Amino acid sequence: MKPNPSLVMVGGLLGTPVMTVLIYLLAPWLGVQTDIVGTLAEVLGGWKMGMLVHIFNGVVVFPLAYAFVAYRLFPGPPVAKGAAFGAGLWLVSQLIVLPLMGAGFFSANIGGVRASAVLLLGHIAYGGLLGALAALAHEDLLPVKPKPAA
Repeated sequence: MKPNPSLVMVGGLLGTPVMTVLIYLLAPWLGVQTDIVGTLAEVLGGWKMGMLVHIFNGVVVFPLAYAFVAYRLFPGPPVAKGAAFGAGLWLVSQLIVLPLMGAGFFSANIGGVRASAVLLLGHIAYGGLLGALAALAHEDLLPVKPKPAA
């Protein structure tokens, strides 16, 4: 079984705003200012470009990576696979992406452990939603098209 890529991208369309809102709500509650789009904007030259890249990654790039690569690699039910994928995205962001953007390893320059924890929760929520939708979007579960009459 493999997920339908188009429908998994719908999971990204749902998961990206959920992750973003979760991070923006949790960060101040924990006393940190974690601004995903703002951090991207500093590197990419403006808020609109930061938001565009954030949405494109969340709706297209990461769902396709999940559908074609990660879905086969991670064990367990689809929601667990998605959560593990989200945690993997978080780890890559903490070790490579955020340090390159000036936020430091494990968000050291933008709030440290608390900021890193908020981002981890957001990524796990994103991945879990991606996995949940993938569970509903298996190609073999979709209605079979009738064969045309000969």
